[in-house]
Amino acid sequence: MKCIVTGAAGFIGSHLTDLLVSEGHEVIGIDDLSTGRQSNLEGAEKSGRFRLLHKSITDLSLSDMGSDKIDWIFHLAGRADLVPSIQKPEEYFQVNVEGTFRMLEIARALGVRRFIYTASSSCYGIPQVIPTPETYPCMTTHPYGLTKYLGEQLVLHWALVYQLPALSLRLFNVYGPRSRTAGAYGAVFGVFLKQKLSGKPFTVVGNGTQTRDFIYVTDVAHAFLSAAKAAASGEALNVGSGGTTTINRLVELLGGDVVYVPKRPSEPDSSLADITRICEAIGWKPRIDFKTGVAKMLEVIEDWREAPLWDQQSIASATTDWFKYLGNR
Repeated sequence: MKCIVTGAAGFIGSHLTDLLVSEGHEVIGIDDLSTGRQSNLEGAEKSGRFRLLHKSITDLSLSDMGSDKIDWIFHLAGRADLVPSIQKPEEYFQVNVEGTFRMLEIARALGVRRFIYTASSSCYGIPQVIPTPETYPCMTTHPYGLTKYLGEQLVLHWALVYQLPALSLRLFNVYGPRSRTAGAYGAVFGVFLKQKLSGKPFTVVGNGTQTRDFIYVTDVAHAFLSAAKAAASGEALNVGSGGTTTINRLVELLGGDVVYVPKRPSEPDSSLADITRICEAIGWKPRIDFKTGVAKMLEVIEDWREAPLWDQQSIASATTDWFKYLGNR
């Protein structure tokens, strides 16, 4: 197949790109390199089946696609992280919502066979049903979650009205090599790995008993590929491990001392995907267990050597707006 992967130089996008070219597909990667790294694409570029279009999805037009017949579009480009979404809601709306609209219209004009969208489990807010099925009401609690959910609604609407063959994948807590090593305070793995490299204690939020559904990045890449090959369309599917792990267990596997930072408002105590539907609909299931995944992360821990080092004080400063705007709920 001839594919487009938006956000191809990013964490998940680069792993998906590697998987696609390894199976013989041709890939056009679209990335403005604002957060992605071109070094993530070295393997794909050597394959001879990949080319990179250095451009933002918000500036993309049909003419940029050239004369290629495109079969599959995987839309992964977008703005991530919670705190920056509170500080820059217009930017998040432009990229995550308007950018998705632009990609859908390009897909419709190209007559693509599949459109796979990257949604977020943050759409569920603080769910009261664990494990959480796709039928659970979406109640977003911050602009990031809202803009990803609005993008999903566009995708499902285009599938309904224009019969665009599309699926939305609601990703839970994705981790693995190539996850972000710079930028805003965010994903727990990046924070902890830099702290371990520096011999500093892990900054555990609350008491560490909160649980998360961690899903390894190569499993996620396979979910995208399975979704492209499947017949299902017009629905959202959870992508998780089907298991849950405490932050204290992560600390135990990484090994090190701990300090505690205040529990944050509008964060769930537990996240766990009900993956019954995705296993049935596209024949996918996760393969990498959490202990194995953490071991794989420790093998590449040097990748976080230049990452920012977070401590109690810098985290408190970075999350000021989080508590200001979300703390009154």
